[in-house]
Amino acid sequence: MSTDLPPTTRPDFSARLAALAVAPGVYLMKDETGNIIYVGKAAALRNRVRSYFQSERGKDPKTRELVRHIVDFDVIRTDTAAEALILENELIKKHQPKYNILLKDSKTYPYLKITNEEWPRVIITRRVVDDGGRYYGPYTSAGQMHKTLHLINRLFTYRKCDKKITGNDDLCLYYHMHQCTAPCISAVDRPTYMKAVDSAALFLSGRGDEILAPLEGEMQQAADAWNFERAAELRDRIEAVNHVLERQKIVSPNGLNADILAVAQGPGGDAGVQAGFLRNGKMLGSEFFAVRSTLEDRPPEILASFVSQFYMDAAVIPPLLLLEHRLPAAEEEVIAPWLRERRAGKVEIVVPQRGDRRHLVEMVAKSASENLEQSRLKFLSDEMKTTAALTELAEALDLPRMPRRIECFDISTLQGTNTVASMVVFEDGKPAKREYRRFTIKTVEGSDDFASMSEVIQRRFRRASGTADEEGGKTDDGKWTKLPDLVIVDGGKGQLSSAVAALEAVGWTGQAITGLAKENEELFLPGRPDAVLLPRDSQALYLIQRIRDEAHRFAITFHQQKRSKTSIASSLDNVPGIGPTRKKALIRRFGSVKGIREATEADLVTVAGITPALAAQLKSSL
Repeated sequence: MSTDLPPTTRPDFSARLAALAVAPGVYLMKDETGNIIYVGKAAALRNRVRSYFQSERGKDPKTRELVRHIVDFDVIRTDTAAEALILENELIKKHQPKYNILLKDSKTYPYLKITNEEWPRVIITRRVVDDGGRYYGPYTSAGQMHKTLHLINRLFTYRKCDKKITGNDDLCLYYHMHQCTAPCISAVDRPTYMKAVDSAALFLSGRGDEILAPLEGEMQQAADAWNFERAAELRDRIEAVNHVLERQKIVSPNGLNADILAVAQGPGGDAGVQAGFLRNGKMLGSEFFAVRSTLEDRPPEILASFVSQFYMDAAVIPPLLLLEHRLPAAEEEVIAPWLRERRAGKVEIVVPQRGDRRHLVEMVAKSASENLEQSRLKFLSDEMKTTAALTELAEALDLPRMPRRIECFDISTLQGTNTVASMVVFEDGKPAKREYRRFTIKTVEGSDDFASMSEVIQRRFRRASGTADEEGGKTDDGKWTKLPDLVIVDGGKGQLSSAVAALEAVGWTGQAITGLAKENEELFLPGRPDAVLLPRDSQALYLIQRIRDEAHRFAITFHQQKRSKTSIASSLDNVPGIGPTRKKALIRRFGSVKGIREATEADLVTVAGITPALAAQLKSSL
């Protein structure tokens, strides 16, 4: 159903718009179903929200499309424009509105961190917090980050372990490998130790040349003292630092500190931002960040969204941003003071038109285009494999269309107890984990996989019909109305026959369904005596194996949880004096009911709340 709305069907917002404050805040645009389709910020709410419902003249196609779908809006007042920007980011991440530009996986990029400890370490982290640590990154390439960490671990003699430092240890392996000055065995004082940490910090900040003179001096002292082994070790370290420094291109002789941002857009609306990190005139790194956008989004809007989302979590905000495109005026009005507030200092936003700075932007823009093309080619390669697998599967099973949504059912039981079932969903060849469902078998006694499969299929498709099942739950809530293009049941002809009969019992006779027998990976179809065998190297076979294995894993996990709860309940709940707290303490101490059963009374009384009398009662009951 189209949601395009002629002007006569939209409520008259005149009174509400006039009542809005000329103050900072966030606005949320909603469609006719109540879904939030756009979140925006404003330094003056009345002016910004009113602008959407004025003349379409001058509006870009995306905004005109958005406005056609707006039937309601909410606003949230904030004290400052900076607070509005922060709230906008939180709401975008929460609701992921259709018309917002979204930085993909913005919370997952790793950083290197020098910890704020008495004896600091260099570690990997994905969370930037205000804890006094020093952060470097982000790294979109985990391989490059690990390579950098490996290099500085080899170059600088800070500790690599996470043990508590007391100075009383007897041995340090890293010390004997000349990779740590070993505070754990009191082999170094803190000022000397911190020299290694500070050298690592200089190196990560692009100031590696500043550590060469002290290393060369130390090497000369070692040679003068005839400590040639130490001198050779320092010589190798100096050569390694020089090798890295030679690869760090000096692109700004005046020691500029800046982030350089450029946008690339593909023909299908895919886009990304390339960020170059310039420190002390050297290009320390350049990372590509994919963004979710549409064909109508313009580069200035993409950059504005990137800046506000990326620097919300960034460890470092430089004093200068060099941009390929100027930010929209309304966006820059909010973003610029917020950046200054976050940095607690001056931040310039510049779009250079000529000279060295323009050349830097063009260099980063070229990388953006190349990386977007590589990302697109990789995506197309993956999409082509998936399309090939689904097409091949459709042909092999004589399906009327490509099975874009596949549901797979599996039964899990052990000696007829705690029988459960799983339903996993794959959409376009990828797991749709929010669609997964678990079932506790309710109408089957003992171990009967055929009857259990029949129950699950009936329950699933009754709900699809909007018919109440035996649980009496509400079934027309939309969660079950998405229908599969193909159902896979884990098992051979017997399981398939039970599932087909179950579909007929609930009046669902047109559903495409197949049974997958594990032993020879045979696919059985209703009414066909012979199995379908896919080639061993086919993409379709790889896909259904992955789906079947995922269904089995999901069912087994649920079964183990049920069995564990039943085991604990049946064995411990009937022991007088053992309540939830003591039961939890016992399981934590001995791991399982079996462990409790094998423990001695002396072991049992070591658990808080277990008296000698209660321990004797436990042993007797178990």
